[in-house]
Amino acid sequence: MRLIQCEHHGRIHAARVESDREVRLLDSDTYTLARRAISAGQSLAAAVQAALTETRLDYQRLVDEKRLLPPLTHPDPAHCLVTGTGLTHLGSADTRSAMHAKAQAAESELTDSMRMFKLGVEGGKPAAGSVGAQPEWFYKGDGSCVVAPETEIPVPPFAEDAGEEPELAGLYVIGDDGQPWRVGYTIGNEFSDHVTERFNYLWLAHSKLRACSFGPELLIGELPKHLEGTSRIVRGNETVWEKPFLTGEANMAHSLANLEHHHFKYPGFRRAGDVHVHFFGTATLSFADGVQTRDGDRFEIALSEFGRPLRNPLRFEADKPAIEVKSL
Repeated sequence: MRLIQCEHHGRIHAARVESDREVRLLDSDTYTLARRAISAGQSLAAAVQAALTETRLDYQRLVDEKRLLPPLTHPDPAHCLVTGTGLTHLGSADTRSAMHAKAQAAESELTDSMRMFKLGVEGGKPAAGSVGAQPEWFYKGDGSCVVAPETEIPVPPFAEDAGEEPELAGLYVIGDDGQPWRVGYTIGNEFSDHVTERFNYLWLAHSKLRACSFGPELLIGELPKHLEGTSRIVRGNETVWEKPFLTGEANMAHSLANLEHHHFKYPGFRRAGDVHVHFFGTATLSFADGVQTRDGDRFEIALSEFGRPLRNPLRFEADKPAIEVKSL
């Protein structure tokens, strides 16, 4: 089952995807449905079935009219936390190490990225009930950094780069008792500033404080272990870069359960009612192939199991004056 969210008559509604042409409206948004399911002790699929209306909408018209929304949102964006993990995918260390290449005294001397990746390979998939290696973790922002599918990703004037990161993302709602509940999975464009990151790895935190997008569809239920997708950049009518990417646990050094544990082990991330969007990493970047994006370029990330691809054009913002803090 796959869901979207859209604007309909001035309200946010979830809708079940019936086909690539049609969606069926539900009586509320995804967040309300998830809270309803948690309260009733039922699955989200059962809550969706009970919330179906007779209203059917044209999927393409929602796209054309820019009425698509991220498939899970919180009524207050400050209560949506957007985070992620890196160096989780087999092959991701090679990409990262190439970005951070430096002269080494001996071949046996590993970069920090390779050490982190090695930890994941050796201990990222622990036995059930055990805790595995801690992954790299980063913070992107609250819900205000999320842009809807089909809408522009802003590039701040201080950015050195504007690069896509095609990833899976997990979407979560925290119950009233602090229990994290996974609502489902979605396609994500984690979007980062790789030039800033490459200059000095201690600037990784700065490079991640950018906008992002995910959706348009939310996959409910089990995630396939092996997923093959395509990431591309379209400039005008021309595809200037395209590459397949692999994801899913079969292609990862860490299990999803291990990544989830190391995120939600912090009490501050188990605050009742909050929404979490957690990106699971990638090994495929156009930046690694020397691509430099431009204003108006469109990212397209596709995984067939998730229905319609995630598409977002870029918008480079004009320069702004330096921020001045005033004394009270």
